[in-house]
Amino acid sequence: MSNTIQEPRTGSVPTAAGRRRPNTTLIVIYLSLGGLSFAVLQSLVAPALATIGRDLSVSTSDASWILTAYLLSAAVLTPIFGRLGDMVGKRRILIVVLSLLLVGTLLAALAPNLGVLIAGRALQGAAGAILPLSIGVVRDELPRDKVGVTIGLLSAIFGIGAGVGIVAAGPIVENLSWHWLFWLPAILIVIALVGVIFGMPESPVKKPGRLDLVGAGILSVSLVSLLLAISEGENWGWGDGKTLGLLALGAVALVVFVVVELRVKEPLIDMRLMKIRGVWTAHVVALVFGFAMFGTFVLVPTLLQLPTATGYGFGESVSSAGLFLLPTVLMMIVAGPVAGILVRKTGPKPPMLLGAVFVTAAFILPAIDHSQLWQVVVSGILTGAGIGLALASTSNAIIESVPATQTGEAISVNTIARTIGSSVGTAVIAALISSHSSAQGLPLDDAFTIGFWACAGVAVLAIVGALLAPSMRQRRAQALALGVDDFPADAPAR
Repeated sequence: MSNTIQEPRTGSVPTAAGRRRPNTTLIVIYLSLGGLSFAVLQSLVAPALATIGRDLSVSTSDASWILTAYLLSAAVLTPIFGRLGDMVGKRRILIVVLSLLLVGTLLAALAPNLGVLIAGRALQGAAGAILPLSIGVVRDELPRDKVGVTIGLLSAIFGIGAGVGIVAAGPIVENLSWHWLFWLPAILIVIALVGVIFGMPESPVKKPGRLDLVGAGILSVSLVSLLLAISEGENWGWGDGKTLGLLALGAVALVVFVVVELRVKEPLIDMRLMKIRGVWTAHVVALVFGFAMFGTFVLVPTLLQLPTATGYGFGESVSSAGLFLLPTVLMMIVAGPVAGILVRKTGPKPPMLLGAVFVTAAFILPAIDHSQLWQVVVSGILTGAGIGLALASTSNAIIESVPATQTGEAISVNTIARTIGSSVGTAVIAALISSHSSAQGLPLDDAFTIGFWACAGVAVLAIVGALLAPSMRQRRAQALALGVDDFPADAPAR
């Protein structure tokens, strides 16, 4: 890694002859719209699964493949497209993934049956590399003093988009139809795609080479096996042979992948990056926050929509329950850029730790008592602040720890960690609710108490990960050793 050749970062030096300085504000807008579209589509469908299932005359179990196909595709293709972006150019691959996202969204909007809808969702999931590619573009094109804040914004947008999807799903389905869950994001995708095509230059920072097809195949087997088992475990049974077999296959394939990647000349993912403390701690925090984020997206709306006759539900509709997540979304919008500013001044560790503490407190509060609406709202505010701070910090931590030519693959692994965390969080909380329900199928109060405590316990792992992250002084020494050229030169040593 230390002998990796890097080209100059054009965003922080005078532009090369014959290359116009790009409009960085417009670039950030296009990247934000693309990221927002992908994130919204990830969560927008979840609240409408029952409605879509009824309309297409399929069971809820079959309809769940609408989510599963999206997650599987994103997990498998994110590292591949991230690596291709490092190899052939981030703008070129961004155009590819945004085009796939648009085609998949249009296909889903027009889907006459479940099969076509699942195919459209798989194409949408292929755009999972938008975040790593976007962060790579920002690192290459923007002035150094704007990189941290912008990456904070882009990272927070993935949490914001997921929240917006949960909030908007109810009103869209109730007032229009489920098809509009796809027509509306398609408008944003078109704007982002046109902007990237005509308003963004190709990045000069590349790492030419070959795509590791063997590694890609082994990683695909591992991720598909693990995510499929996690997603379908509740339906199949956690002790079922299919579930256990897939978990075992996924674990073995992951070990084989690591062995292969350490031996090939041009790996899909440079496993040596995992030895860097600033990288692996960021992945741990991302995994935990994926769990926490989707844990709250399952627990809070379910609690709010339960009838008041239960003695602990609040009797809200799907639409009004979603509105209670607005404070969470708004805090993400604020906290993401704030994290970028803090990273510039203190390094990623303090805001990452602060975010982990906020999210832990956000779950402890309703775990102790969730009988009042203000407790749910305060929990949401703390959750939004914590997610915004931590996710922005993890992305910044990674770009400060790896060479510019490996930004795509490093951020891709972080995105996969978050995706796996989201899948595990959704599955675990759904299983808790299912196993603590009345004879009529209504979740018991204990389901929420246990669920909130479970999320709080997992969030503590993020605190541990953040505490283990390197300090500013350690990052500076590591960056110099690895040849990372965009570590903040004016940052204080801490």
